[in-house]
Amino acid sequence: MTQLFTALSRRFRRYLPLFKSLQTGLLVLTGLAGFMSTRCPFMNWQTTLAVAGSLTLAVIGSTILNMWYDRDIDAKMGRTTARPIPSGEVSPTEALILGLVISALGVAWALSMDVLYGIVVFAGLFFDVVIYTIWLKRRTPWSILWGGIAGGMPVLAGHALGSGRIEWVGIVLALAVVFWIPTHIMTFSMRYYDDYQSAGIPTFPSAYGFAKTRMVIAISSILAGAMMALAAYGVGLTLGYWRLLIVLTGGLLLLAVSSLMRPSERANFGLFKYASLYMLGIMLLLMLVVQ
Repeated sequence: MTQLFTALSRRFRRYLPLFKSLQTGLLVLTGLAGFMSTRCPFMNWQTTLAVAGSLTLAVIGSTILNMWYDRDIDAKMGRTTARPIPSGEVSPTEALILGLVISALGVAWALSMDVLYGIVVFAGLFFDVVIYTIWLKRRTPWSILWGGIAGGMPVLAGHALGSGRIEWVGIVLALAVVFWIPTHIMTFSMRYYDDYQSAGIPTFPSAYGFAKTRMVIAISSILAGAMMALAAYGVGLTLGYWRLLIVLTGGLLLLAVSSLMRPSERANFGLFKYASLYMLGIMLLLMLVVQ
């Protein structure tokens, strides 16, 4: 029994980097926020755990499939060469099977809970793997738009499950994530510009230059903040929560404008870090609405 446990533990540690735990956790949190912000009368801890579980499996599955498909370009970039597939720690076939199985389990679980919820979860996986990664990522920097749509699906799925339909609030929440994605991804692509150039991946900095990319980041940050404010109105945030929302959004806009007016590596990296904290804070804020 001890040997079996040790073997399973060793295998899990090999797979763990494939899960992108921080990214997965943030996307799952958006789904939970979308669900909990509906104040669904049937919400209970079992359903909440099921939302978290189904989204976790679907997101992890799509992430593994993305890393399986991108294994050739991961081998060319310094920051990704140590990932399990390009390093040879996990074989491509093993990763493909694992990704397909976990994705299928996540979507099947979601469909068993609610058909509409399952369809939106599947749509997110399809946009992420097929449209973004396989079709567009290596062809155009505008692939980020479709990656953003995929990123907005968890919060839309959660809201659809809680409300029983696709509502304008859920769509606005998804748009907030879509507009937030450029702030997160474009700052990252500027920081690792040389890596993306080595791999031959078209990005906004390589196609349009750093100055225009910073302008797009500033505009997308404004739009993300506006969508978050509209969604906050839709879910009925009280005055106290509005103050927190304004402070968090103000910080994002300040850093985006600062990066635009006084560009530097430090300002860019600061905006990248804050963007994730901003999304985390806003989603936690939406979850507090149920209290």
